[in-house]
Amino acid sequence: MNAAVRAVTRMGIYVGAKVYLINEGYQGLVDGGENIKLAHWHSVTNIIQLGGTVIGSARCKSFTTREGRLAAAFNLVKKGITNLCVCGGDGSLTGANIFRSEWKGLLEELVQKGNLLYTQPQYSDHFCGGTHTHLNIVGLVGSIDNDFCGTDMTIGADSALHRIMEIIDAIMTTAQSHQRTFVLELMGRHCGYLALVSALASGADWLFIPEAPPKQGWEDRMCARLESSRTTGSRLNIVIMAEGAIDMNGESISSTYVKDLVVKRLGYDTRVTVLGHVQRGGTPSAFDRILSCKLGVEAVIALMEATPDTPACVIGLSGNHAVRLPLMECVEMTKLVQTTMDEKKFDETIKLRGGSFENNWNIYKLLAFQKPNKNSNFTLAILNVGAPAAGMNAAVRSAVRQAIVHGHKVYAVHDGFLGLANGALFEMKWGMVAGWTGQGSSLLGTKRTLPGKNMEKIVETITKYNISALLVIGGFEGYNGVLQLFEARSHYDELCIPMCVIPATISNNVPGTDFSIGADTAVNSAMEGCDKIKQSASGTKRRVFVVETMGGYCGYLATCTGIAVGADAAYIYEEPFNIHDLKTNVEHLAEKMKKDIQRGLVLRNENCHENYTTDFIHRLYSAEGKGIFDSRVNVLGHLQQGGAPSPFDRNFGTKMGVRAIQWLSEKLTENYRQGRVFANSADTACVLGLKRKVVSFTPVSELKDATDFEHRMPKVQWWMNLRPLLKMLAKYQTSFCEYVPGEIEHVTRRSISIDSGF
Repeated sequence: MNAAVRAVTRMGIYVGAKVYLINEGYQGLVDGGENIKLAHWHSVTNIIQLGGTVIGSARCKSFTTREGRLAAAFNLVKKGITNLCVCGGDGSLTGANIFRSEWKGLLEELVQKGNLLYTQPQYSDHFCGGTHTHLNIVGLVGSIDNDFCGTDMTIGADSALHRIMEIIDAIMTTAQSHQRTFVLELMGRHCGYLALVSALASGADWLFIPEAPPKQGWEDRMCARLESSRTTGSRLNIVIMAEGAIDMNGESISSTYVKDLVVKRLGYDTRVTVLGHVQRGGTPSAFDRILSCKLGVEAVIALMEATPDTPACVIGLSGNHAVRLPLMECVEMTKLVQTTMDEKKFDETIKLRGGSFENNWNIYKLLAFQKPNKNSNFTLAILNVGAPAAGMNAAVRSAVRQAIVHGHKVYAVHDGFLGLANGALFEMKWGMVAGWTGQGSSLLGTKRTLPGKNMEKIVETITKYNISALLVIGGFEGYNGVLQLFEARSHYDELCIPMCVIPATISNNVPGTDFSIGADTAVNSAMEGCDKIKQSASGTKRRVFVVETMGGYCGYLATCTGIAVGADAAYIYEEPFNIHDLKTNVEHLAEKMKKDIQRGLVLRNENCHENYTTDFIHRLYSAEGKGIFDSRVNVLGHLQQGGAPSPFDRNFGTKMGVRAIQWLSEKLTENYRQGRVFANSADTACVLGLKRKVVSFTPVSELKDATDFEHRMPKVQWWMNLRPLLKMLAKYQTSFCEYVPGEIEHVTRRSISIDSGF
């Protein structure tokens, strides 16, 4: 929420508006006085990394009455405020819409009572150039439950998942040591999103969510599953449940009941952990910070463009782009979901939660335990290529298990294409990938070696092991390697097999996709490093840090980290700069330092410029800032590649692995002729990508023209649209033409049902 407060405040000031911060939510609006304070640019300087909300939040019974809303209207008009940005859940946003609909009547009542002469010029609305006859409302959804229809993610949900996964990872280590079963109760009275994604990301043995009550006899099935897990070598069991878990009769299922059941039936040492409000606390994740910045900026622009006929809207996320959604359409659809739950129409409830929720649920059920399968006579090989990326192991786990479900024989390959050439293969079984989702780096081992020099040896290995399809999980080298294999098909019939690339790299530089596995974890790692670097200067004189990030020639990591930490500048290769630009940036930062800013942060992508190195920029800032600020340099290095994968990367990797095997299985069936697989068309060697909400398989040959091979990245990159955001929130003058405003989307049953599922 603080990142949203910062974005709205700074964007409002940037466009020339007066911005007021209202403390304690609607209660502050009703009470007025010191609760409504004029904000300044520096008022929100050091809040982006803070959890909670610095302006406070409070439930307000008086705002539910007309008398309370009358007081609120009086307090707003006194300050000349007729544009309101509300960050909260569906209750807060519904209240805002009621307030808006009553606005004209409230002012008329104030005039009748003699409280207000709203025709006086001091009450003119400078923001929109009109009078106080209408109130513009825009909403931002803040909810850890991610239960608001119309938006892919709500502010706070990703951060809550980070807290949950940190705790689950910690609990799994002690559970394994003592051979214990843990029952973890998460928040989610009416929505099981947190529990579902956590179960998918941790590989939990059993899951309870209110949207999908277990069928009668679940006690026997759950105990059988836990026992089966132990007999196949596992030393622990994890059961995850939302606090609103119910059975088919609508009766509550408590964590204590589940624990007592396991102890009585199986005799396992079982403990209950209720996570509680720890899920709401802590530092916000990189995703939540960037999300809040995007939505906050869009909210201000929506208010600028609003007219008396513009319906109240909420700013949501659709395929990583900010969109404007009719507020009441979202609220009504959200209420409909609850109605279907109350009426026990659970299948419909899951569909109304959206394609992503339904897909998560189906994949969890698919991967949670092994089911009987038939032998398909096909053999798959899975390998990691390029630099390690967090989430690779999650993709391998789901791919292995999905392949086994299809009846395929699965080989894992050590050390990428080099291992494939040397025959470093071993067969994978279901239980061998247990616990892999939370492991960082690459457990299979990975190298950057391309197949070109070892083509004949690779062909020999494919023939020896009778490999029918290849799944490559890796970065730019993974894409380039499969392209080389595809182009060698004309010389080797053995390479006429289906091949799929799952992009996995911290640089996010693979063509054919908006996101790569590992990039989210890397942004979080870089962000955490920058947070600590900034904190190290607390209480010291004014200081500017020059921080170098990884990413090769691709500036995704530097740009996203820059937005997440509130950087003053981020230098990248895709946006050329010269010495005059550097001088302007130094002067700009010096002006801010002369006032109330104590610290500055400048990011530099490692290959952004051949001559303007990190050391050069550090020396330049040190020399030009002499007497105003001093400068320090930090190279984040390989810490950006390490650590446990983020919840997003675990979930993303898991779903990508499943989808890749589904596609490969389809291609194997389609191209099986005369007792062998023969796939030589372009559409049998593809990159699996996610573009906005659409999952696509793009032939590697088609992506050649869209790829800059010299600099190892796509020629056109969607995230460049984020650059104006970074500049505007750092107070650099930039053209609005560079900013792409959000589109209006309507929320209906159909719009939810056609969600791609990612």
